[in-house]
Amino acid sequence: MSARPMHRPRLIIAGTHSGAGKTTVTLALLAALKENGLVVQPCKAGPDFIDPGHHQVVTGRPSRNLDGWMLGETVNRAIFSHASADADLSIIEGMMGLFDGSSPTQDKGSTAELAKQLQAPVLLVIDGSAMARSAAAMAFGYAKFDPAVRVVGVLFNRVKSEGHYRLLRDAVRSATDLEVVGYLEPDPAMAIADRHLGLRTAIEEGQGEVYARLAQSATRTIDVNRVIALARSADDLVLPAEPALDLSVSQPQTVRVGVAYDAAFCFYYQDNLEMLKAAGAEIVLFSPLRDATIPDVDLLYFGGGYPELYGEALAANAAIRSAIRAFSERGGAIYAECGGLMYLTQAIRDMAGHRHEMVGVISAEAVMRKAGMTLGYRTVRLTQPCLLGPEGTVLRGHEFHYSLLEPTGELQYVCALSDADGKPVGPDGVMRRKTLALYSHQHFGSCPDVVGHLLGAARRARRDVAPARTA
Repeated sequence: MSARPMHRPRLIIAGTHSGAGKTTVTLALLAALKENGLVVQPCKAGPDFIDPGHHQVVTGRPSRNLDGWMLGETVNRAIFSHASADADLSIIEGMMGLFDGSSPTQDKGSTAELAKQLQAPVLLVIDGSAMARSAAAMAFGYAKFDPAVRVVGVLFNRVKSEGHYRLLRDAVRSATDLEVVGYLEPDPAMAIADRHLGLRTAIEEGQGEVYARLAQSATRTIDVNRVIALARSADDLVLPAEPALDLSVSQPQTVRVGVAYDAAFCFYYQDNLEMLKAAGAEIVLFSPLRDATIPDVDLLYFGGGYPELYGEALAANAAIRSAIRAFSERGGAIYAECGGLMYLTQAIRDMAGHRHEMVGVISAEAVMRKAGMTLGYRTVRLTQPCLLGPEGTVLRGHEFHYSLLEPTGELQYVCALSDADGKPVGPDGVMRRKTLALYSHQHFGSCPDVVGHLLGAARRARRDVAPARTA
């Protein structure tokens, strides 16, 4: 198969560690670049939903998740190539520290691995608040640790003055040939509040003033033109003539998929939705918080989010809960992940111990814990045929939640989970009638066949429930 070199200006924003300020820097650069009139494609390394939501609000373009462990090099390149085709440049926010991933001895699942897969230069974010010459040692070490990772520049975060920045800049320049492109000052007005699963989501609260302030700060203290030059220094990306993943819509839309989307349910991989569209799905958004009933669809898709924070409002909307339960009872196809699973249970008990009635399809209650979270990459193997495919189908995803299921009746599990090292971690995937609900979030790009199976199940369910729907 012949290869195609593609010119795709791109830059990865990586941190020395979690909390160094990658998201703040990324949002500041995205906002400043857009104000400069550039079309910027945002991406996020790793299984994150919240940061991509903020990326999208700032740029007006859906952000893409790229992940070495879940997707692998060929799929990551296909997603990136598709997303960046009409952009002036791409900014890719890393995860954790540059070399942190699913292994302490290898780069699997790390930002560094993704940088190599995309042949992307790296801009290193260093928290400069409490250092001077030590910044040179840090920059030197990160740049030399893996010669296959091309660290090209440094940007300092939380630097209070121009004088302090000059000390840091001169120290790095004396020890390395890295570009030092500027700094961001500490400013509480630029901070996005967080909670137990991370930052507040972009859909929850208007962040316009925060984004504007970030853009102003970046323009004032960062050499944005130098950042653009670093992105343009990326080598051409070589891609196979036929991409590993086809995200172009080439089929008629023959299946209507209702996607729950509001402040309670907003955790979706953009490429999951686009893969559904490419396979013939029409996406219809609805809100379990606001709408009185469900749309006329063949499949309901409930993503993750924060249903525990909206328990009272979700419980108060008894009409749509009843409509969803009736849809399941008559054999309608429902697919749910994490927060969606919680919503389909009989009740959610929040962190204050308050009980909120939910849909009641799953014979369990979802109970929030104040301590002890479930977190990690997951390989999902189907142990029985279900909406996602036949027994033995394997796909990859991620799990991150503070709640646990307390069964109130018998639960039928149809999936077995293992962690990034292949160790079993228990069952997942509660199946009842044609409803499948998992705690783990799946990226369909890890096993594209599941999209066809999911839509096929929706078509069969439509046929089976047609008399009830048209009565």
